[in-house]
Amino acid sequence: MAGGESWRPPRPCEDYWWEWKHCRGLRHAFHHYYAHGELPLCDQWREDYEACQAWLRDRSAAAQEALCKSERARVMEKQKYAPVWTFRKSPPPDWYLPLDQDKPN
Repeated sequence: MAGGESWRPPRPCEDYWWEWKHCRGLRHAFHHYYAHGELPLCDQWREDYEACQAWLRDRSAAAQEALCKSERARVMEKQKYAPVWTFRKSPPPDWYLPLDQDKPN
């Protein structure tokens, strides 16, 4: 990854700060625990915020690489889950027929 003036962090530094604050919030922690059975890990957001600030302050290559690595890991984490619904290639053969709303179950 080439450093320099043209590179910018993937997100504004404030985004990392607000994500960290949101992650540590009671409501998010409760929801995450309910959905996943464990408390959320928020340290990476704080580390990303500090790396972003270090890059803005010093144009540090290490901070730049840390941010890129972290964002790549987030993208890979999102991609490892399959979609819940299967996408269909074409509509059902009887898509134009009226719905059977008046039929008793």
